[in-house]
Amino acid sequence: MDLVNNLVDEQTGKTKNVGRKASITKEELIQAALNLIGPEKSIASLSLREVAREAGIAPNSFYRHFKDIDELAIELITQAATALRSIIRQARLEASKQKSIIRTSVEIFIRQLDADEGYLSLLLREGYTGSANFKAAVDQQLHYFQQELQEDLIRLEHIHGTALYRPDIVAQAITRLVFNMGAHVIHRSHEERMQMAEETMIMIRMIIQGARGMSPEHTI
Repeated sequence: MDLVNNLVDEQTGKTKNVGRKASITKEELIQAALNLIGPEKSIASLSLREVAREAGIAPNSFYRHFKDIDELAIELITQAATALRSIIRQARLEASKQKSIIRTSVEIFIRQLDADEGYLSLLLREGYTGSANFKAAVDQQLHYFQQELQEDLIRLEHIHGTALYRPDIVAQAITRLVFNMGAHVIHRSHEERMQMAEETMIMIRMIIQGARGMSPEHTI
């Protein structure tokens, strides 16, 4: 018997739960899972009972919101990416008035790693080491990042009177480059992260400058 959560009522003789919530929201369950994972712990290693214990509910209450731990994990990946996209989108809008969207986007990316709030490290880890389902969920979210970046690139090129050859591929290359950089620096110091970030920004500028000068006839 669970001596912490299950006690016997002296008057009725029935077992009662102590310290467990009568109900819980989907968001609270997601936060409980996020609390449990870290740089060394993948979503795949979580158990339903572990998440339920962290959330302060009976295991059966879990099924009111998710059919299994994988469904919770994919929802967590989706919410993590949505939160990160919102942060980067706002940063790019501000950057368009003040400084380079490249520098601002990469700096925000590094800042999120430094903050260690779990969202970015979750995407990076599951995108490279997660299960096939988790990798597919991360790939879908990366596609959304690419679409938003593509729209921004087209808009800014139009403002500057320039154009990119295949902006869709340019956005894909930049997105994958930045996330690959993040995966390599996730366990490194802030100084090492910033050094690699500076190198990444140079690579991004090379991609953009090259795309501005390319045409379908160009070959290497």
